[in-house]
Amino acid sequence: MGLLGGTVRDQGPHARWDVQRTFDELGRPLRELTFCVVDLETTGGSADGGSMITEIGAVKVRGGEVLGEFQTLVNPHTAIPPFIAVLTGITNSMVVDAPPIESALPAFLEFATGCVLVAHNAPFDVGFLRHFAELQDRPWPAFEVLDTALMARRVITRDDAPNCKLSSLAKVFRSGTTPNHRALADARATVDVLHGLMERLGGLGVHTLEELQTFSSRVSPVVRRKRHLAEHLPHAPGVYLFRDDRARVLYVGTSRDLRSRVRSYFTSSETRSRMGEMVGLATEVTGIECATPLEAEVRELRLIAEHKPKYNRRSRFPEKVSFIKLTSEPWPRLSLVKRVVDDGADYLGPFRSRRTAEQCLAALHDTFPLRQCSDRLGRRSSRSPCVLAEMGRCLSPCDGSVDASTYAAVVRQLRDSLVRRPDEVVDAINRRMESLASDERFEEAGAHRDRLAAFVRAAARTQRLTALTRLPELVAARREDDGRWAVHVVRFGRLAAAGVIPSGGDAHHYVGSLRAGAETVLPSPGPVPAATAEETERILRWLESPGVRLVDVDGEWICPVGGASRHLALHDAVNQSRLTLVPFDDRRSISPVHQPAR
Repeated sequence: MGLLGGTVRDQGPHARWDVQRTFDELGRPLRELTFCVVDLETTGGSADGGSMITEIGAVKVRGGEVLGEFQTLVNPHTAIPPFIAVLTGITNSMVVDAPPIESALPAFLEFATGCVLVAHNAPFDVGFLRHFAELQDRPWPAFEVLDTALMARRVITRDDAPNCKLSSLAKVFRSGTTPNHRALADARATVDVLHGLMERLGGLGVHTLEELQTFSSRVSPVVRRKRHLAEHLPHAPGVYLFRDDRARVLYVGTSRDLRSRVRSYFTSSETRSRMGEMVGLATEVTGIECATPLEAEVRELRLIAEHKPKYNRRSRFPEKVSFIKLTSEPWPRLSLVKRVVDDGADYLGPFRSRRTAEQCLAALHDTFPLRQCSDRLGRRSSRSPCVLAEMGRCLSPCDGSVDASTYAAVVRQLRDSLVRRPDEVVDAINRRMESLASDERFEEAGAHRDRLAAFVRAAARTQRLTALTRLPELVAARREDDGRWAVHVVRFGRLAAAGVIPSGGDAHHYVGSLRAGAETVLPSPGPVPAATAEETERILRWLESPGVRLVDVDGEWICPVGGASRHLALHDAVNQSRLTLVPFDDRRSISPVHQPAR
């Protein structure tokens, strides 16, 4: 029997319900809905972490016509970090007389009542609004929410734009407003993007709000017929490899459930155009069952690095990295190198891009006036000083302007910043940013912000990697959802063995056997692990996850208390506020989210 007692005449892809559809089933036309497009500026990326709203901007539209606009600065009752001032142009003096969020939020909610809420990267903006509504014990309206970033992912290709940032999409749809990280301007640009997306979706047969929910289910019969390629795979964690008719690896992925994940490529769950092309070429799927999800993740990275599949975008070239080296010579200097050698020097990295390494190098040179020339200098030199020395940015050992002990003291400070405490670099660049921001030289301040972020992330990464890669062996376990214990053996930062203790088995005997059969791993010099840095970072994330217990550690696994990791929260929050995009390979649905009132 079909819906409402009707019968289905055809079970194929063009099946038709032989009944009269109601208006509710036909859906609500997009052109007849009122949308409230909203954008926020904040002091950081996490409302739960204490970030505050500094500006709300919104535009109400219906049928392509602007019905009204809403804009207000918001007094956050806290200092706006220099990072944020550089990003948004909103300074402390601008918000002194602005209303607090206790007044601004009710005014916005009244403006948006009865609308479908729209935002670019909606979880960020809506998350902030809901957070402050809860703090005020204010009921959250039953908004339906659309995310233009997710909508764009369905209809925008890399031929149209390099990514789904609001600024990129505004160019694609020739928005009359250029996004500039001010709330109302960004909301106006998002309106133009929304209308442009709806026009394209209309050409694909999407005309109602309800049709947005089914848009991703449009899978060709040819693709559906390939579902049998997943039938031989187990319901277990592991790695899967799509291959073409010449057995070449097209794509490598990982899942906690191999069969379910691979089947999703042939159903409504998978609609990425790039993946659609890959699935069209695939004639075989190989599965490798793994003992634990972590083992699957590690195997995936190793297989991607080995096969370098065309349709994997990330992790294909782990060997293409850079390091910053503090040389070991009479007058040490910083240099960019492609590999680490056992030469007694200090290294920072690895960096996935040379540009990031150069930003980090610039941050260090901004703070420590070490020589930047590549000449070999003896303990005594009488050369002419370079331009940097004349500018006061180099201690100039080449002309004898500095003695060896003074230069060595600066080198010790630099080394301490790399391996223990980055405070000197952080403080120096923050002071410089504050000075530039106060002079409204935001572009220059932004360059220093990026340099500082690159350094903090690199120092934190190096310190965390080094802490694990110097350990000959670490054994850890965690109870999984099925009640059994997953055990991993890590040697010099590389996963050497993984297994699950059988129910009722002798844990000590099992762990002993696992260690005895684990891969032999030799140490690598410097911060470089015996695996790729990405593999070791995956292992670190697992080790730092809730419920992990250390079974045995050969050596000391420690990170400096005053290390760079404690500075990451602010930089990650700033980065999150800038990431108004959803990657093209994001698998989230674009379905409107119905959020009930509390």
